[in-house]
Amino acid sequence: MVEISDALQCVFSATIRSRDGDYVIEAPSTEISKGTITPQSTYRVALLETPETNESDGTNHANESYQGTRAAGSGPPIAEGEVRDVTIEARGDKGDGIAKVERGYVVIVPGTHPGDQPTVKIEQVKPNVAFASIVDPDSRLH
Repeated sequence: MVEISDALQCVFSATIRSRDGDYVIEAPSTEISKGTITPQSTYRVALLETPETNESDGTNHANESYQGTRAAGSGPPIAEGEVRDVTIEARGDKGDGIAKVERGYVVIVPGTHPGDQPTVKIEQVKPNVAFASIVDPDSRLH
C-alpha cells in the first residue's frame, strides 16, 4: 500500500505542457483560491500515468501498459452517491481523515480521525481521490 505523507497539500489531475524549453504542470486556480497551494512556492510533485485524451473527440488513447491495468479495473473503484464503510488510516494537513479503498484509492473524509470506521457517502470522485461525508455520525467509532 502507498504511504500518504501528512505533508500532502492537494491532489489534482493536470497535463504536462512544453513552454519555452521547459515542461509545465498547471495547478487549478481553485487550489490557489482555497489556499491549498500558493504561487511562487516550491512543492514536491508525484506523477501517476493516466490515459491520454484526444481533446477533439474525447476518446482515450492509452499506452499498452496502462490498457492492461485498465482492463483489470484501473478507473476509480468508487462512484458518486455510493455509500460504504471505510477505515480512516491517516490524517491530512488540513485535519481531514484519509481512507484507502481498493487499489489504494484515496477517500478524504472531513471530521474523522485515524482508527475511525465511518459509513460515508461519496460526494465527489476525481481520477486520484474521492471526497466523502459521514452518513451516520454514530458509525464513526466502532
